[in-house]
Amino acid sequence: MTVVVSGVGVVLPRARSAPELMAPVAEAPPVEPKDLVGRKGLRYKDRATQLAYCAADAALRHAGLLDDGGLRVPGGSVAVVASSNYGNLDTICRAIDTIAEQTAAAGSAMDLPNASSNVIASSVAIRFGLRGPNLMLCNGATSGLDAVHWAATLIRGGRASRALVLGVEPDNESVRAFTGGARTIDGAAALVVESGESAAERGVSAPAVLGDYVRGAGLGRTLERLARTAGDRPALWHLPEQRAAAVPDTLLEGVDRHDLAEVFGLGSGALGVLQCAAAVGWFAQGGAGPVYATAGTDADDASAGLALHGRAAA
Repeated sequence: MTVVVSGVGVVLPRARSAPELMAPVAEAPPVEPKDLVGRKGLRYKDRATQLAYCAADAALRHAGLLDDGGLRVPGGSVAVVASSNYGNLDTICRAIDTIAEQTAAAGSAMDLPNASSNVIASSVAIRFGLRGPNLMLCNGATSGLDAVHWAATLIRGGRASRALVLGVEPDNESVRAFTGGARTIDGAAALVVESGESAAERGVSAPAVLGDYVRGAGLGRTLERLARTAGDRPALWHLPEQRAAAVPDTLLEGVDRHDLAEVFGLGSGALGVLQCAAAVGWFAQGGAGPVYATAGTDADDASAGLALHGRAAA
């Protein structure tokens, strides 16, 4: 079954569209969620959830699934798969500090829902009435690509006709302390993926097709497996983050490389979703040929790779 990308939402300080991930604006203020989705429903929600609301709204509208009247397809047909490694870290740290300094009874009742790891996926589903399968991944470097893979698996398995995939990471003191001072993207990206048949029935344009996905130990071996299954040599390679400068030149020698983390900051759990959104932006600007999105570099660490193709190549 062909699985296509029919909608993209990008909410970053320096990019508000898929093409801008490839050519970001020079400077921009932090994202202000109330300016994008209004104030209603934002109170007591952590920043990661608020950012996810903005990206989800943009992607659902881009895919033609949402308008001012609400969801245009049955809610049970739409799954939600979200990825974030640091999404509610600030809430957890605040709760631990309160317990250590006072007692558990001193904690805020308003913080309690945000202390759950799946708060992003569940809150987005409730806000938009998406009643299909609901998954939250907090899976380290490969989490974003894993989320895209599991969304496609749900569709191919008949569990949903379409899925909203979210990648979000906030920037705050707790995250910076945990990452040794690194700043995250403080934003979100979202994809709507669905079967090619579903997109055709709705008469919507699908700018990209999800290709093969592989996962294993070591970036080099992952790339070799992806090249064998995907067939064509990539025209663009989205690099893993943090150690991108250490990626040997001999890997995919001569292929254009793009490092989103160098431009936007630590993507972590959102990186894979950002890479897929950037591929859509590259196709929109006339890019042709497969795009590889990758995460993980160390020989003994988990690595993942996903091939994407422009719609004309499907």
